Amino acid sequence: MTATLRASPSLEPRHPAPARGWWRDACGLVVWLSVLSVVALWVSGRGVQDLSTDPLTSLGRLTGLVSADLLLLQVLLMARIPWAERAYGQDELARRHRLVGSGSVTLVLAHITLISLGYAATDHSGLLREGWELLTTYPGMLLAGAGTVALLVVAVTSVRAARRKLRYESWHLLHLYAYLGVGLALPHQLWTGADFTASPVATAFWWTAYALAAGALLLWRVVVPVGRNLRHRLVVDRVVGEGAGVVSVYLRGRDLGRLPVAAGQFFVWRFLDGPGASRGHPFSLSVAPDGTGLRITAKDLGDGSARLARLRPGTRALVEGPYGRLGSVRAGPKITLIAAGVGITPLRALLEAMPYRHGEAVLLYRAGSAADAVFSRELDAIAARRGVRLAYLHGPRPRDRVSWLPDRYGGAPDAHVMRHLVPDIAEHDVYVCGPAAWTAAVIAAARAAGVARGRLHTESFAW
Repeated sequence: MTATLRASPSLEPRHPAPARGWWRDACGLVVWLSVLSVVALWVSGRGVQDLSTDPLTSLGRLTGLVSADLLLLQVLLMARIPWAERAYGQDELARRHRLVGSGSVTLVLAHITLISLGYAATDHSGLLREGWELLTTYPGMLLAGAGTVALLVVAVTSVRAARRKLRYESWHLLHLYAYLGVGLALPHQLWTGADFTASPVATAFWWTAYALAAGALLLWRVVVPVGRNLRHRLVVDRVVGEGAGVVSVYLRGRDLGRLPVAAGQFFVWRFLDGPGASRGHPFSLSVAPDGTGLRITAKDLGDGSARLARLRPGTRALVEGPYGRLGSVRAGPKITLIAAGVGITPLRALLEAMPYRHGEAVLLYRAGSAADAVFSRELDAIAARRGVRLAYLHGPRPRDRVSWLPDRYGGAPDAHVMRHLVPDIAEHDVYVCGPAAWTAAVIAAARAAGVARGRLHTESFAW
């Protein structure tokens, strides 16, 4: 039986503040300026001149400087800075974080190798002996070595093949070692890194970079979440089964009208119900926030989602966020929302909260059967009240191809069926939420049906 969270008529649905057009460009400009500044410091420290006399050591200095800068950018990418979140979205930030991370670790290894080779050539010693001398006799090098090992652990476990073999909880715990790796590298850079202390400008640059990264991390990952949890004191009100393996958790708290959250967004949740409570899990709101309560809905797909069904009323909930920008990205008045399975969660909230007129909104909901469709009664009620064109796409998956449609469409081209279901789809902003492969099929069909890339909006929680 589906329970409905009653909306307060006195409160208008909120929407995430749209990202200003220049935010994304500004973020990208800051990144490139930081890298160019690092190269400029290397040049000012005779890096170019040293290429003719000691190229290995000079290149080792350059790779070390750039890798340090990229490590700090990694921290900033995942510091949950609101302006970056609104400009890029959490899933794109995560992809860029992995890309920058792989580059930084590669440059760290290049730095170690080049410096060891350069010093070995100067001292006329072997590579392994020189590496051991550097590690054991130079100040801070043992800490830097431990930091490098921590970064390598993070890099290896971030490879897609490795992520598939790890539970999310284990991967998340291992990923925290990235912060340890960055922190352990700092003493080595300040004690033995001539490029860090060669001039007042270099010293000011690196201390400022480290302070900004540490400050952003502390502010947005610690201070702001702690303040919001102390203020709003969220607790579980009740847990309601929505279908096979799907549950909704209703939460109450204090002064929720001032919680800056909107439909389409998600929090990272921690429920203080026993062992494992420190592990955070991302869950979207499944109803538009109205200032009186919140609701999240999840399917039993892992340890974090499975424990939701066992929560008891009164259990304290801690949150980080809100994150996500789905509700703030829109180019025109018409919208189409396309969901699969429990991916309906954020789209159901958007369907309720977004502004549109009768006939301007379409919802296509893919599920294995009518029994698997979550919130069908609520969706029917919203569709009737707001004039939404609603289509349920029930049926088993095709066995011979990857498609966003059920098998009963008999191999008809995905884009053709999409245009049949929504003839004016090219004029719509399209919001998609579901499994990764299915989402990719929807996006491909929408592009083939004429939807501009800038009108396709999706935000995944894939790790």
